[in-house]
Amino acid sequence: MNRIGVFGANGRMGQALLQATYQDNNSEIAAAYVRKTSDFFGINVGPIIGVNDIEQTFCALEQTNCTNVDVLIDFTLPQGMLVHLAYAVANQIPMVIGTTGLTAEEFAKLQQAAKTIPIVFSRNFSVGINLLLNLVQTAAKTLSDEIDIEIFEAHHRHKIDAPSGTALAIGEAIAEAKGWDHNEVARYERHQDHVAKSQNEIGYSVLRAGDIVGEHTAYFASIGERLEITHKASSRMTFAQGAVRAAGWLKNKPAGLYDMQDVLGFK
Repeated sequence: MNRIGVFGANGRMGQALLQATYQDNNSEIAAAYVRKTSDFFGINVGPIIGVNDIEQTFCALEQTNCTNVDVLIDFTLPQGMLVHLAYAVANQIPMVIGTTGLTAEEFAKLQQAAKTIPIVFSRNFSVGINLLLNLVQTAAKTLSDEIDIEIFEAHHRHKIDAPSGTALAIGEAIAEAKGWDHNEVARYERHQDHVAKSQNEIGYSVLRAGDIVGEHTAYFASIGERLEITHKASSRMTFAQGAVRAAGWLKNKPAGLYDMQDVLGFK
């Protein structure tokens, strides 16, 4: 049985991760971490996620014996994630990380930690999205160089980073297939452009509204035809189940930085 600790357990994604852990036959909730100032601190986990047979209460990190946890899962914000990452390294606990919006410096710290512990880092833990990453690379390699490539993404109003980490992962996959440097070809705004777009660029468009869980479309358009590859998520459980799957795969792996493509055997 894989004993999982979930950070940010009071949030929407945190609760989905707890539910996914509970529902997985090979996993169990070992810890549900919140801040001591949280309204959830000290109360029973079960009623919050709609089950009755869980004894754990929401706890603060410093209160929980780390030997009770096999793998940690973190979908919190970058600042908090780095604190949790340091804890994982100090206690030699594998970690699954879905935090997005990392700066280059923050990602470098994650890479350094992966020299000590095994980490699965992915901007999106959906099986469908990871299949989409393979499909867009096939399209980029197959279609002519005269193709226009654009990426559209939509999320709920509370989503902070834009474009989303998943949209960037799609663009990076396309750039890799085309032999481009993503940083050179990515275009995030055109509102003051007065020239026609180039075919040697990847444009990003963003929508933030309501409670949209996540939608991503890669457009490959030429004169006379257009290919659209789309993924729509209707529930956070899609990502949570993928993260729990990654946690099961990660247990007993050697130190290193892995991604969901490794977990699914796409590499």
